[in-house]
Amino acid sequence: MKTKLVLWGTNAQEERVLVALELLPRENKVNIYEFPESVGTEAFYQQMMNEWRVGQPVEFPEGNYTKTESELTITDSILPDDLKVERGDLVQRAQAEWHFVVLSAKLSDAYHSELAEIKDRIERLDTFDDEIWNNLKDFWDKVQAQVRERNLFRDHANNLRNKTNELFGRMKELRAKLDEQYKEKSKANLDRFMDRLGEIEQKISDGLRFQNIFDELKDLQRKFKKADFTREHRSKVWDRIDAAFKTVKENRFGSSGGDDKSPVDRIKRRYDGLLAAMSKMKRSISRDEEELQFQNRRIATTDGQLEAQIRQAKIVMIEERIRSKQDKFMEMERTKAELEKRMEAAQAKEEKRKEQEKIEEAKRKAQEKIAEEIKEAAEARSEDDEKLEKAAEALAAKKAVPETPETPEADTSEAASETTDDEADDSLIDAVGSTMGEVVEDAVDTFKAIAKVVGGQIGEALEDLKEKMDDVREDIEEEVDEIKAKVKKATASDEEE
Repeated sequence: MKTKLVLWGTNAQEERVLVALELLPRENKVNIYEFPESVGTEAFYQQMMNEWRVGQPVEFPEGNYTKTESELTITDSILPDDLKVERGDLVQRAQAEWHFVVLSAKLSDAYHSELAEIKDRIERLDTFDDEIWNNLKDFWDKVQAQVRERNLFRDHANNLRNKTNELFGRMKELRAKLDEQYKEKSKANLDRFMDRLGEIEQKISDGLRFQNIFDELKDLQRKFKKADFTREHRSKVWDRIDAAFKTVKENRFGSSGGDDKSPVDRIKRRYDGLLAAMSKMKRSISRDEEELQFQNRRIATTDGQLEAQIRQAKIVMIEERIRSKQDKFMEMERTKAELEKRMEAAQAKEEKRKEQEKIEEAKRKAQEKIAEEIKEAAEARSEDDEKLEKAAEALAAKKAVPETPETPEADTSEAASETTDDEADDSLIDAVGSTMGEVVEDAVDTFKAIAKVVGGQIGEALEDLKEKMDDVREDIEEEVDEIKAKVKKATASDEEE
């Protein structure tokens, strides 16, 4: 934003003059130069427009101009009443903009004053101080916030940046010295923890009580969290602690002991971590809101306009910080809702998988039971086949016996024998039929029991199988009836002969 303006106008004598306005931000005043038309040639005008207006030095004609000074205000005009310009709108706009320039300059001065105090504290440091480092960071964050809000001009911001970078450089030198000391301390902690882990690993190898070893690891883990480590050393120690935990769990619970890598467990861990982060974010927002209330109370009792403006700038900065954190918190809320849906879906999927495993196990047992029943039915049929074969052999042997002269005793004996043979054949055939029927009934009962265990998914298949078994039973009964008929027919034929 330019702080100089050049335009044509007329003075109290209605003479054409070249008017040049120059803002003095620190003094909150405006220098007004008037050049008569005899001096304000086209060449001089172009020189004022192209060089002086942008900050380059221009030599004014000695004694051929007048200079006046005016106070910069928002309401009153900065031009004298007897001086009229051709572009009054430019002057009005410049007057409004220059008031902002003055406030920006005062804000810059306030920041320079605050930075000078921080510089004085840094110059007296012998070792790195986190509090002063954080103060310097907070200061630069405030400057950055003002730059983003365009409350500080580029040259003001650049000036503050250069001075702040010098102080950051000094603090980094002090921190580098502290880092060396920190690395030495970290190395000592690394050696100490590695030695302790070596002892624990030896106990694991010796197969001592794993519960005691597990407690030792937990105690070592608590100390690890409080110990000072560099990132590299911390990673090394943690990897070894984690490996020791896994080894102990495998020895205590088996290879799957403590394994919580299922989708539900992974989502649950992420969900718990998100809840913890949301809790921290709430606390952070609450602290910022308390700071905002504090600044609002202070601004009401502030002495001086500049301090009030600085307080207002701080309020803007805190409000921006709260807004940013609230946006992040809302994003966390959306992520939380998404994780809850994913966790619910994963749990439903896990339950479905377990139910499917039960069904598969029931199917496996059903298949084993069916195979066993089929085997038993086959053995029963084998025994019946043997009985039928013996019965057929007996009938064939009976036909082969030669006839003898009939005597009363022989007739009686033969009749009794024939009666006994007929009854034996009928009993044999009935037994075979009964056995076949029992096998079929047992198979049907088995399938019904299996259907109750497995559930409705194979119920229809079992119903079909039952119908088929009924058909098989009917076929067996028909075959038994045919055998009975054949045997009776053979017996009748023998009697006729």
